[in-house]
Formats: sequence, structure tokens, C-alpha cells
Amino acid sequence: MSMKLPSSFLLLFFLPALCVNAQDMYCGEQNCYDVLGMSRESSKSDISKAYRKLAGKWHPDRFRTTEDKEVAEKNFMVIAGAYEVLKDEESRAEYDYMLDHPEEMWQNYYRYYRRRMAPKVDVRIVIAVTITIISFIQYYSALYKYEEAISYLVQVPKYRIQAARIAESEGITIKKRIEKGKSKEEMRKEEEQIIRKIIESKMSIHGGYSKPNYTDILWVQLIILPVTIYQWIYFYVRWFWKFTIKGEDYGEEEKLYIIRKNMKLSLGQFESLEEEERQDYLEEELWVKENFTIWKQAKDDEMRIKMAQSGRYKQYRRYMKNHGPDRMTFDDS
Repeated sequence: MSMKLPSSFLLLFFLPALCVNAQDMYCGEQNCYDVLGMSRESSKSDISKAYRKLAGKWHPDRFRTTEDKEVAEKNFMVIAGAYEVLKDEESRAEYDYMLDHPEEMWQNYYRYYRRRMAPKVDVRIVIAVTITIISFIQYYSALYKYEEAISYLVQVPKYRIQAARIAESEGITIKKRIEKGKSKEEMRKEEEQIIRKIIESKMSIHGGYSKPNYTDILWVQLIILPVTIYQWIYFYVRWFWKFTIKGEDYGEEEKLYIIRKNMKLSLGQFESLEEEERQDYLEEELWVKENFTIWKQAKDDEMRIKMAQSGRYKQYRRYMKNHGPDRMTFDDS
């Protein structure tokens, strides 16, 4: 099991290597307010004006000699650094706190480097990219499983024969295509393509291997979420009114819904069942709780009998009888 360490822990771990001395923080040994000629009571607009004035005065491009340029560049960097600290409300508040509490060295270092190391990325972009990646993985994972299911069905003789018959009925006879003088490998590939295309168009696959649907993608689900919530509310309000208040009889759709809930199956799992099997459930009236309880008990008993007759299960029972259940203990010595 992997464990992700919080960023605050990592920052504290590497903090001794980061904090060499106080000169690395904010404006070093100078006071950021003094650098801009401001006080702690100065407004944000006053600080901006002071910065523009001093930045224009000490911009390196205004000086000609190398010595003057070096001095100007140094002053310009100090001025820009002071402005970076004071222009942001949170950064300014942290700086003011450091001025008021210089004895809290480690806390001040932590706040300073936490801000410097924090990613400067809009959280909305991060969320959007994350949702896009999840949606991409969702779609191509579902597409891969669907292609896997089709590839399996193409190899099943029963479905290959049915597909060949459908092709014949639609005039897409493989024999006619063979007469074009193609190689055996080309004919085999063409036959596979025909059978695959027919199976894809005629075969209805439900459940986890169904064809990807754009409405299952996370981005689309989020977009249509208001509609989904409305449909959910409408369904339960309608159900309560029709069947609880008015006492109407269930329709086939409602009966199948109750049966699915009794069986604790998802919609995809229930739809993957054969139509005949679902009709059998309706005939046995499994939407009635008492009928379902009796039916489930019978199925459980049937499963226990099959397991009792299974060779592996018999071996397991003999092992348990002779050796007892496995135990795991800890040595406290």
C-alpha cells in the first residue's frame, strides 16, 4: 500500500537545507517598507505608485557605464523584491507577522518557503485537466473492454455461423468476394472484417463490456448533472404519489426495478441478463418480497449443494476438519 506524505511534512523535512540565514527571506536585512519609502500603514495603491517611481529611477537601461548599471541592477532587484512581498495581501500579512514576531524563526521560515514552493497554478485549471484525464481514461478503458468482447464473440462458432447467415441474407456473401483473386491471407482478413462488422451491428452487449456511451463520461455527467438530479427527484416523487399515496399497481418497468434492487444489481448488470431470464423473474413475481426471499433461499441451497459436490470444496472441507482454520498471531516476546 502506497502512502502519500503531505506537502507540509516534506517542507519541514527539507527546511534545514533551505533556510541558510535570514538574508534569504523577503528583503534580507532591509525592511521592505523602507526600501519603497513606505510605512506599514501605506495603502496598496501607494505601494504600487512608489514601486513604479523607484523602478523607473533605478532601471538599468537608464545608465550607461558598467559600474552604474551594476549598482542600478542591484537596487532594481531589491525594489522589485520588496514590491513582490508587499503587493500581495497574504504575503504582506506574513511579512508583518515576521516583523512583529522575529523570535518565531522556524514558523516564519516555514510560511515563507511554503509560499515560494507552492505551485502558481489556477486550481480551476487543475480540476479541469484532472476531469479531462479521468474522462479520457474512462472512454478508452470502456472502448478497450468492448473491443475485447467483440474479439471474443468473433471467435465463438455459434456467432460466426449466425453472422455468416446474416451476411448471406444481406447479399454480402463471402464466396463472391473470394472470386476476386485475392490471396488466402487477404480473404481471411476480409472474412474476419465482415463477421466482425455484422456482430458489432447485430449483437447487443450490456454490462461492463457494453459499447462506450458519451453519457457515461465524467465531463458529460457533470454537465448534465442538473438534469440527472431533476430526473431522480421526479422518479421518487412520482413513485411516492402513484404507489404509496394512490396505491396503483406496478407496471412492468417498476416490477423490474424492484427485482433489480432486491438482487442488489446495477443497471448494467441487470441489463446484461438474458431477456428470457428477466421474464422468468416477472413470472415468478420476484418483486414481491416474500417471493424473492423464498427464491433466493432456494438458489442459495442449490449453490451449497453444487459446492458440496465439487471436488475442490470437498478437499477444502477435509482440510478444515483436520487442520482447522488458519491463524495469524503476533510474537509479543
